[in-house]
Amino acid sequence: MLIHSRLNDQPPKAKAGSRKKPAPAPGAAGKAGKITKNPLFEAKPKNFGIGSLHLCQHIRPKTDLTRFVKWPEYIRLQRQKVILSQRLKVPPAIAQFSHTLDKNTATQLFKLLNKYRPESKVEKKERLEALAKAATEGKEPAKDKKPLFVKYGLNHCVALIEAKKASLVIIAHDVDPIELVVFLPALCRKMGVPYVIVKGKARLGTVVHKKTAAVLTLQDVNSEDQRELATLVSAAKANFTDKYEEQRRHWGGGLRGNKSTQMMRKRAKAAGLDSKAAALGKL
Repeated sequence: MLIHSRLNDQPPKAKAGSRKKPAPAPGAAGKAGKITKNPLFEAKPKNFGIGSLHLCQHIRPKTDLTRFVKWPEYIRLQRQKVILSQRLKVPPAIAQFSHTLDKNTATQLFKLLNKYRPESKVEKKERLEALAKAATEGKEPAKDKKPLFVKYGLNHCVALIEAKKASLVIIAHDVDPIELVVFLPALCRKMGVPYVIVKGKARLGTVVHKKTAAVLTLQDVNSEDQRELATLVSAAKANFTDKYEEQRRHWGGGLRGNKSTQMMRKRAKAAGLDSKAAALGKL
């Protein structure tokens, strides 16, 4: 009986919708009005359009930041070396390597060289396996003619030139150190061997399955390629062998930079001289 009376002591539940709203907190009546903005803190919504800054865009346009990049040391050394070779006076023996074969003739040359690529390691392995298999079966190996390949290796090529067995010598223009090949043009001319200087020791290296190659030598070619070789030899004689004496007298380098050239042009203009003279760009 006691438990039943305690359960009935609780107040009856209110019906839905009949609950009264609580009284407002004191001092909150004034907040319902208009909020005043502080003029010191002005709202500036961001514009995420792409464009220039003067049109109030908040994303900067892409700019060339090459001059602000801290390049690796080996790249900086490469670039400084190029600039120095342009500014300093370069002796004729080294300056001749800046005169390379033109693009069209070089393309024809490399087409011919690619026909006479030496065998790769895989091809050599297959050939030796075939010979070993024939030997175990008791067959006599077929005696083929000696294959015609491009010769490479500095000592080998020098020996071929000295023996006058080379038909055409191809020298790379960017060998480092240059002393390795600096004597080759003079040697080729003395021995009466045509030579060309082409761009890229790496490009020569791809012909002989190496990273780089300083010099290549063509000794003999097939009968169908004789005409093409004769064309290249005549181009080599016209561009290099016949111009050897002329190039011996021309020093390289000695070119001013843009800032220095502009300064000299300004001085010449102030002195009343010809500001467009070609000598302004040379040291």
